[in-house]
Amino acid sequence: MALPDYYLFFDHVKIHNANAISSPLTYGFPAISGFLGAIHALSRKIESENPIYLDGVLIACHECDVQVYRPNNYADYTFRLTRNPLAKNGSTRSIIEEGRVHLDVSLLIEVRIEDLETLYDAEQQKAFIQQMKQKLYQQRIAGGHVVSIGDVKLISSDESDADLANLLLPAFVLVEAPQDLQDITAELQQQDPNATALDALIETAMLHHYPQEKDHWQTTSVKQGRGWLVPLHLGYQAISPLFSAGKVEHARSNEHATQFVECIYGLGKWVFPLRLKENLSQAFWRYKRSELQSNDAEIYVINQETN
Repeated sequence: MALPDYYLFFDHVKIHNANAISSPLTYGFPAISGFLGAIHALSRKIESENPIYLDGVLIACHECDVQVYRPNNYADYTFRLTRNPLAKNGSTRSIIEEGRVHLDVSLLIEVRIEDLETLYDAEQQKAFIQQMKQKLYQQRIAGGHVVSIGDVKLISSDESDADLANLLLPAFVLVEAPQDLQDITAELQQQDPNATALDALIETAMLHHYPQEKDHWQTTSVKQGRGWLVPLHLGYQAISPLFSAGKVEHARSNEHATQFVECIYGLGKWVFPLRLKENLSQAFWRYKRSELQSNDAEIYVINQETN
């Protein structure tokens, strides 16, 4: 894939009450689709005489405060829920469980142009930066409100990966970890030939405690020595044909086609930016639509492939 023309850098974007339930099986940091969807919406709102496109998104997290509670160290976590206003008749509304998280993230976004004179002079760049900052304030990211934005910069694509990585400090960058998933799956299959990649994902959320001497326990995890691994929701796979608009009863919208899907999961890793000095371009998340070779089912996936 060709290099972008510029990078748009949003520094320390603070988001309040983002959606912490990223999929039916995972919670904590919001789904990557929430960030890509927000940047796609931002790209469509760009006001410019010549086309400007926002493409891949790099996500760096400075702080992640999931709104959960547990009364003691041995209890399960529960979401902190909000009390809704009373109904018109004064009765108490039902409580809908929702996961919320407060975030402090930085976003590095690829910018592509068609006309070389677009964003050529300082005045154009300044107006574009101000427009992007204002429009980002006006929309949500992963369901959360944008509370503040530290700084916005338009950076030339000639900037080195090392300099771009330094801009993200201190933070952790979310990258895909398919090789770790394959290795963990292979290890589990040595013990159980029927183990699958889903078993490997569940294993990354486990701690194994083994008794040693009196009052001493050894705790092990498959993640030891592999870094900060996390299960990720990476897209959807179709499980039904594509129904035309209005054909499915009780669909959310009768103006668009409808299709039933199931989630696609993968493994990700939080990496310190300095480890990406030589391959930062591989840390940008992008949409991809294709078909599975096994059953020709359409898939809509988010990954970090560069081609």
